[in-house]
Amino acid sequence: MLTAILFDLDGTIVNTDPIHYIAWREMLKNYSMEIDENLYKSRMSGRLNPAIIKDILPQLLLEEVVKLAEEKEALFREFAADLQALAGFSQLIEWTKTHQLKRALVTNAPRLNVEFMLEVLGIKEAFHTVVIAGEDITGKPDPAPYLVAMNNLGIQAADAIALEDSPSGIRSAVSAGLRTIGITSTHDAQVLQEIGAFMAISDFADLQLWTLLNSLIDEDVSAIAQP
Repeated sequence: MLTAILFDLDGTIVNTDPIHYIAWREMLKNYSMEIDENLYKSRMSGRLNPAIIKDILPQLLLEEVVKLAEEKEALFREFAADLQALAGFSQLIEWTKTHQLKRALVTNAPRLNVEFMLEVLGIKEAFHTVVIAGEDITGKPDPAPYLVAMNNLGIQAADAIALEDSPSGIRSAVSAGLRTIGITSTHDAQVLQEIGAFMAISDFADLQLWTLLNSLIDEDVSAIAQP
């Protein structure tokens, strides 16, 4: 029975990766470091800032890591004032309401970014629970954020679907036992499926997604109707 859908934020609900890439590129110029999109996708996308900075600038002290991360995210928010959700997202939220499905947001994004994006997108009230990794919860690719979200919703992994765009996010959701759909905003479908996504779609208007969801709801109705 499908009872819940769990959403990542960056790259899934809204394609923020181009903005994050620009913000990182600008900030890292201060450290005489140039990055390209391949490096960003392979070593930065979907990861927590401390892990990113430790990987690419291991010489920095803790206070320097914190300062760089804060300045980079402030620059991101400056660049991201006109964000729009991927096609079909609002329709999907309304569909979940019609069928009384629970909704969770599960993200590695810093709290200030989460609050900013939910405000800009007008979806502050869209989720029954919001789990922000890094706040006393190990970040993705660890399964902990999704396990916390499922516990908050009172659901089992078998009764839910996760939507993710990054390798770290897919690993997190799959490790938590969730059927996971990949969003190809940041990585190719083949990459996402090799990591563990059972389906890859470009956005929430994709016919594959709606065929799947409606079939799951139909199965639930049929099961309830059995004598």
